[in-house]
Amino acid sequence: MPGIFEQVNWLKYKKTIPPARLMIKIAYPSYPYKIEMKDGKEYIFDPLRKKWVRLSPEEWVRQNFLQYLLQVKYYPASLIAVEKEIMVGELKKRFDILVYKNDQPWLLVECKEMNIPIDEIVFQQLLRYQSSLQASYIIITNGNETKVWATNKKEIINLHAIPDYNDNPIVT
Repeated sequence: MPGIFEQVNWLKYKKTIPPARLMIKIAYPSYPYKIEMKDGKEYIFDPLRKKWVRLSPEEWVRQNFLQYLLQVKYYPASLIAVEKEIMVGELKKRFDILVYKNDQPWLLVECKEMNIPIDEIVFQQLLRYQSSLQASYIIITNGNETKVWATNKKEIINLHAIPDYNDNPIVT
């Protein structure tokens, strides 16, 4: 039986992480996060999902990255989906962040906690989600390091910046 990459028939390029010539460092904006304790556990209010969610190290990265997209990059909040279920082959999975443009998946973000390296394993996870969503841009971040690529049906291209919502980034 063919693997997922052959099934979706769009990832014709190498299935290994392209070398990132530049690691993007992000200056996260300040934001008055709402954090509270419930039953001895910390929760943070997610303004996009409009609900309290368990504050894990990965959630902290996700919330900071979301505020960067909203406050610095000016992405429209109404076009950002957070932790939604998708089908990857026959498996149900949940992506971290997906930004839509023209009613299509445009930018897919995989968040990891700060001590998780951005490596081949994380890249393969991102590609599995990408096989279903086919976003124009993919990002991996652990809060400290961020890698960004533009994608099409034939290749992945390293970028030196996170794309602005209304502009095309410079491809490196």
